[in-house]
Amino acid sequence: MARIAGVDLPPNKRIEIGLTYIFGIGRSRSKDLLKKAGVDETTKVKELTEEQVSNIRKVIDQEGKVEGDLKKETAMNIKRLMDIGSYRGMRHRRGLPTRGQRTHTNARTRKGPRGKTMTTVRRPAAAPKPAGAAPAAAPAAPKA
Repeated sequence: MARIAGVDLPPNKRIEIGLTYIFGIGRSRSKDLLKKAGVDETTKVKELTEEQVSNIRKVIDQEGKVEGDLKKETAMNIKRLMDIGSYRGMRHRRGLPTRGQRTHTNARTRKGPRGKTMTTVRRPAAAPKPAGAAPAAAPAAPKA
């Protein structure tokens, strides 16, 4: 099993697809990386030699950020927007869409579920009275 950039790649998939399990690598970037590393795209992950795996690692290190570094950079960019008080930063802070989508309807992914629908609120039942107790007397009606 190949481990690249801290991610275990699935052994039964082609390396072109397996590399997409790494955050920051999609299909097109995967193809480019494999060309530079000199590895055939149709090779299964379990069939890779140690030399091929090390070539892929070297190319990924040279090409740019993936996994933790990329996530950290993205988080810092969002934090910077929130700190300077930009419109996009405010939308991030409130958990709303940041790219102009409507929110009157839809936007459930960002806003979250509406919550549970409330049924009629029931009051707790009165505590049962002891068996030998006399019923409580009703208040006296005013005399007319």
